[in-house]
Amino acid sequence: MALRELGLRHFRNLGTQKLRFPPEGVAVVGENAQGKTNLLEAVYYLESLRSFRGAGDSELVAFEESTFHLRGLVEVDGERTTTVRTGFDRARRRKKVSVDGKETERTVDGLGLLGAVVFSPSDVNLVNGGPRLRRRFLDMALSLDGNEYVGTLSRYRRALANRNAALRAAARPRAVEAWDDGLVFEGARVTQMRRAWVADWSDAFSDYATAISGRDSVHLAYRPDVGRGPKARGRDLADGEDAIRVLFADRLRACRDEDRRRGSTTVGPHRDELLFTIPTRHGRPLPARSYGSGGQRRTAALALRLTEAAAIRKRRCDPLLLLDDAFAELDEERSRRVMELLAEERGGQVILTAPKASDARLRGPTLERWHIRDGVIEA
Repeated sequence: MALRELGLRHFRNLGTQKLRFPPEGVAVVGENAQGKTNLLEAVYYLESLRSFRGAGDSELVAFEESTFHLRGLVEVDGERTTTVRTGFDRARRRKKVSVDGKETERTVDGLGLLGAVVFSPSDVNLVNGGPRLRRRFLDMALSLDGNEYVGTLSRYRRALANRNAALRAAARPRAVEAWDDGLVFEGARVTQMRRAWVADWSDAFSDYATAISGRDSVHLAYRPDVGRGPKARGRDLADGEDAIRVLFADRLRACRDEDRRRGSTTVGPHRDELLFTIPTRHGRPLPARSYGSGGQRRTAALALRLTEAAAIRKRRCDPLLLLDDAFAELDEERSRRVMELLAEERGGQVILTAPKASDARLRGPTLERWHIRDGVIEA
């Protein structure tokens, strides 16, 4: 896939513009605070229908405007095209999505039409930050891969919200337990799909981490919350959803009193963890978040994005790479190795940003240079 055209209206500081992208991509050059990241955010919004920076939809609307609109013309296999449109009305708090002129019945039906991956210096927060950010990464990777996960996660969250509401209201036990079956059924499916994704891609992640650093090894592991209880010992979550449901139901029963005291559900996939660990000479892996060097943590973040790109390449298409000054905080050796890895992979379209033309090194002089100032892009 390739993004051929992007129409912008009132998205952040980008005003009203229509851009045509070369098949290979572009390097967008400009000083800080001119709108480079806003452009990548707009492109990725057409893929994920959300900001990769965690901003709410209302924050994406330009000052003194009430709505934003985006239109993307996506070329598929160099032959046919798909038009994706999306917009958000701040006053009505409503998001609309259409594909080839037809409004989607559900917003999620517009997900994953570009196959885009964002590389940003802020990705290190996936390692440094709390588990919520890592769960969000897993949810996004799986959601963009197919709508089955989106629906399962949505039903799990709905059951969780209803159960928590009953707990906060100090409802009778039966009113709380009425939500347990749905919570366990959907939660086991969420756990199984997350577990399978990490199992499929953990080796690739380690290979990327070693290739980036040239020496250090970082490992990726999934720690499902339902596998933490004492009854989990001796039970293999790889046995499938039925085994996970048994564990989840056992933990819910064991934690009923604790849930009532706290007024919330204390076990389940909403408390899962994605772990980055570094090996030690003593054989016990340590969390990279606490014990890894700055270079190791940045390596882990880049390896995760390269793994995400590899997953898209295998299951959907050559990914559209969005590089937001991605090498700014890397040392020269790591930067060179990442560029070599990106060059070695079957390359899709690239849109990268840099403060200076000399920093736009990926693919050398072959990428067309655009310039941006005060949100206005000049080819």
